Formats: sequence, structure tokens, C-alpha cells
Amino acid sequence: MSTLTIRQLDERTHARLRGRAAEHGRSVEAEVRSILDAAVNVPDRNFLLSLHTVMAEAGGLEVPPRTDQPRPVDLS
Repeated sequence: MSTLTIRQLDERTHARLRGRAAEHGRSVEAEVRSILDAAVNVPDRNFLLSLHTVMAEAGGLEVPPRTDQPRPVDLS
């Protein structure tokens, strides 16, 4: 495992990390590891963009034109 040192961390940020760590029942160090893991473990591609690409390659999805008119809204 690697070691990371963060210098000149704002005291307010550190206090908020302590609070967040306490909420999750872990140390500040474990909380920071969790935050960093979540930040870098994002998928390479957005799921919806991948789905769009697959659907486009398969011929797309035909959406019928909307023919009904919007209903009036009574706000009284």
C-alpha cells in the first residue's frame, strides 16, 4: 500500500472530515480512504451513454409521436 500525506489542510475541512467519519463509525483516515476510493472508482463510460450506443447500433428505439394534448392544471 502507498502512503499519502496531505499538508496545509484547512481546519474546517478536517473538522468536517472528523464529523463525517464519526457518522460512519470509522477513523478520519478510513473516511478519507473511502472518499478517495469512491472518487476514482467511477466507470470509464457513463451507463446511459453506453445504452444509447447499443440501442443506436441495434437500429434505435422508435418513439411514436405524441398526439394527446396536455391537460389543464387547476391550481386553486
